[in-house]
Amino acid sequence: MAASIIDSSIFQGIFSSDAMRAVWSDENRTRKYIDVERALAIVQARLGLIPQEAADEIVSHCQLEQIDMARLRQQTERIGYPILGVVTQLNQLCRDQLGEYVHWGATTQDITDTATVLQIREALVLVDDELAAIAAALAKLAREHRLTPVIGRSNLQQAIPVTFGYKMAGLLSAVLRHRERLAQLRERVLVGEFAGAAGTLASLERGAMETQAGLCAELGLAQPVIAWHTIRDNIAEVGAVLGLIGGTLGKLSMDVKLMMQTEVAEVFEPYHHGRGSSSTMPQKRNPIASCYIHAAISVVRQHAASLMDAMVADHERSTGPWEIEWIVLPEAFCLMAGALKQSRAVLEGLEVDPVAMRRNIDMTGGLVMSEAVMMGLGPYIGREHAHDLVYDLCRESLAQRRPLIDLLAEHPEIRAHVDRAALERMLDPAHYLGQSGVMVDRVLARM
Repeated sequence: MAASIIDSSIFQGIFSSDAMRAVWSDENRTRKYIDVERALAIVQARLGLIPQEAADEIVSHCQLEQIDMARLRQQTERIGYPILGVVTQLNQLCRDQLGEYVHWGATTQDITDTATVLQIREALVLVDDELAAIAAALAKLAREHRLTPVIGRSNLQQAIPVTFGYKMAGLLSAVLRHRERLAQLRERVLVGEFAGAAGTLASLERGAMETQAGLCAELGLAQPVIAWHTIRDNIAEVGAVLGLIGGTLGKLSMDVKLMMQTEVAEVFEPYHHGRGSSSTMPQKRNPIASCYIHAAISVVRQHAASLMDAMVADHERSTGPWEIEWIVLPEAFCLMAGALKQSRAVLEGLEVDPVAMRRNIDMTGGLVMSEAVMMGLGPYIGREHAHDLVYDLCRESLAQRRPLIDLLAEHPEIRAHVDRAALERMLDPAHYLGQSGVMVDRVLARM
């Protein structure tokens, strides 16, 4: 019985992905607990801290299939944590009390934190793979529409022309930075935890630091400089980066939603029969993927804040803030996977209408080119005077419902310096794209 969007048999494919749900599943989490206990036994036997016979016996039972998950649930509800339940089951599976060497010198949080880091490692690969695909799709759109004029908008009003490639390259630049952030945070986050009850490893009289180093090496993680039981900036950083990624995906979804409006109609999400249709209005084509992106990333941002709340931990082992991570970290990753999946689908199949883009540029009768005219007249009559003159003519154009070119060409002060052909060049959107193409190329070069 599923109660959340992520595990819903109806919604799970929209708001998450099977691969990410598998990473944060009970089965994978428990498998990671077992992996850590297995690695600990191997290393401690190698160091002579536990008998090799005990390590061999422990390792032989470190398989998820040997764990009774129903019993583990009962043990967890009774104890409050799953680790002791796992340790108890492993101990009882071993012969001749050799299982008493399971979990030697470790504490519950050591195993839990290290297992979480292993899950994060798997999850970050999935996130980065999706970002790579999104970057490729954005690069393709930026390249194809490098010089396709589209109106730029400021405060939801038409501003001056940019290019659609420029819009896509802006998003691409952010995605590339997110991939850099993921690469950089791995060094700080993919660190194991083995420190004992209060972080001092007093539980091992000898070989303490060697065990810590060997355990981390066995698991492919970095060794911590000091215990981080209640120093949680590493986990909070993961949440912060997910929040940043979500912000960029939200920006994408917002622009797609606005550009899909009937009155705009410049781009459309990929078409599939019936997708985004209304139950009462057959003509509608709703930006359905963008809606899901918006919803998912909004929750991810709140979860990022919750992970920062979890940093405010008491003393050497906390009473509650740690458990915040158990709740929100899996959900943040799963929702992010859904947002990434929807964003990738939108971008890989985005329908772009350059004709509609040009139509929207032209709908004001040249008013959106007023800055270009002002700058063109500036050398002749001064920039400030040109601004005021063009401003007045724009108001007249609106009042009289006449094209701006006619009013400009008729004005005696303007006519004294430039002819109609020169004014038409100033009013041509293709001649006022600035450095859009250059900027697109600079972003693409970073790919």
